Amino acid sequence: MAETKTTKATTTTKVAKNEKKIRVVLVKSPIGFAKDQKRTVTALGLNKLNSSNELPDNAAVRGMIFKIKHLVRVEEI
Repeated sequence: MAETKTTKATTTTKVAKNEKKIRVVLVKSPIGFAKDQKRTVTALGLNKLNSSNELPDNAAVRGMIFKIKHLVRVEEI
């Protein structure tokens, strides 16, 4: 019997040194809002009020921020 070896493909995201970044701060609780908005907050890496995360400034992140713009504050770095 021949053995087959499978490997799991991994993807890594490399951030360029000169790439723009934005800081997203959770200023309002997602309690009482739709589940997809709660999941978006979690996907951005925000857990508690006033928690912040620095993210790359790209279309995907901007789209998530637009979805929960009433819950967060955005600062360009």
